[in-house]
Amino acid sequence: MTIKEKQQEIIDEFAFLDDWEQKYEYIIDLGKELKGLSEDKKTDENLIKGCQSKVWIDAEYKDGKLFFNADSDGILPKGIVSLLVSIYSGHSTQEILDSDFEFISEIGLQEFLSPSRANGLMAMTKQIKFYAVAYQLKS
Repeated sequence: MTIKEKQQEIIDEFAFLDDWEQKYEYIIDLGKELKGLSEDKKTDENLIKGCQSKVWIDAEYKDGKLFFNADSDGILPKGIVSLLVSIYSGHSTQEILDSDFEFISEIGLQEFLSPSRANGLMAMTKQIKFYAVAYQLKS
């Protein structure tokens, strides 16, 4: 499934949810499904700067694709980062760099978040793009 198809799937899932309380619960449930990171991966290098909670994103480059894993000490940020991991993990660096984050505004996520959480979300998206650039330069 392409990144665009995964994004559309998320947009469609959010469209079925009636209000932000249900959307909030859905995001939290996504976080519960996230594998998480081992303690040795929870380093300053993987820590996302600008998040209200602690959020870590780790990337592994394998067979021409980036695979992300993440964790957070907050339930909502863990759900948000889980959403991003599910969309961008398993794609080439070029696919990630060519993609956008429009689905975030289409589901209204930024409007739902406090300004500090919205800043954290943007920091997470920037980190995913940063990993794509870094691994593209290495390959």
